[in-house]
Amino acid sequence: MIDLELFKEILSIDSTSGQEAPMAEFLYNTLEAPVKERLPEGNLFLKWGEPKVVFCTHMDTVPPYIPPTIMADRVLGRGSCDAKGQLICLYTACKQLEAAGKSGFGLLILTGEETGSWGAKAFTKTGFKGQYLIIGEPTENKMISASKGTKSYDLTFHGKAFHSGYPEYGVSAVDLFLDFMKSLRMMDFGNDPVLGKTTWNVGLLHSDNPQNILSPELSCRLYFRTTFASDAAVEAFMKQAASAQIDVVARGGDIPARYYTLEGFDIGPASFGTDAPHLGVFAHKSICGPGTVKVAHRPDEYILIRDMEIAVGQYVRMFDSATQVFDNQ
Repeated sequence: MIDLELFKEILSIDSTSGQEAPMAEFLYNTLEAPVKERLPEGNLFLKWGEPKVVFCTHMDTVPPYIPPTIMADRVLGRGSCDAKGQLICLYTACKQLEAAGKSGFGLLILTGEETGSWGAKAFTKTGFKGQYLIIGEPTENKMISASKGTKSYDLTFHGKAFHSGYPEYGVSAVDLFLDFMKSLRMMDFGNDPVLGKTTWNVGLLHSDNPQNILSPELSCRLYFRTTFASDAAVEAFMKQAASAQIDVVARGGDIPARYYTLEGFDIGPASFGTDAPHLGVFAHKSICGPGTVKVAHRPDEYILIRDMEIAVGQYVRMFDSATQVFDNQ
């Protein structure tokens, strides 16, 4: 059912975010569809008739590139789970629908999902308006009922450099950072009944002071995954955190969202972000796909072949179910 040789070729091309051009060229020249369109920012749109249902995923991956390995029950390599595994499943489903004589669907393949969804944002400017979008992501083949929002901030802590033997005469930016993190850990953002706890992660942490000088400056990026209960509270907390000693620069993000689900499929919430919030040109949006986010972005990233085969069947059923639902409205 799954063309593993084609899948291996797709995985063999390094398409780390920002380096998708060779991947886009390969997909355009290799994948078959009645209509193939090159769109801005390297996006691709394959069409079988006028698409009422659009399948979608992204071609970019997180670093570092890891070449593929095919085993008896699974495929390993960067992007195997997120999201080239979804890409091959969506394409296979499209070819099955085509073989069954059906039309009215498309496959949208986007760039830049892992670094701000800039491919999705560019697509919204093309003027396309769609009825139903199905995004492929590693959801353990469950349709996502709701997903967390994201909030990103650049923080700079301003201290005062001084000899570390006399810390009372200076201010350590590292201490300011630790005090801030203590207050963040003590903050109760609540337990959302649908999406659970609010989480955060610190990245790009930097302070280049020598070991015998108090740090005059520390910078980092703080990335929240927010819930329906906490999204506004996180924004308020970060606004209050700004002071003469702490610069807080909001980098944007998106809000928690609920997604469309169809009868007859397993459903559940998700804590990860997708292109979905940035594709408001669709009236209805769903998220579903093979693989588990628990192995995405890991050195041993993989996807089970059996889960991919299940996904193909589910995508075909989703098209049939959605077509029936929307045609009767």
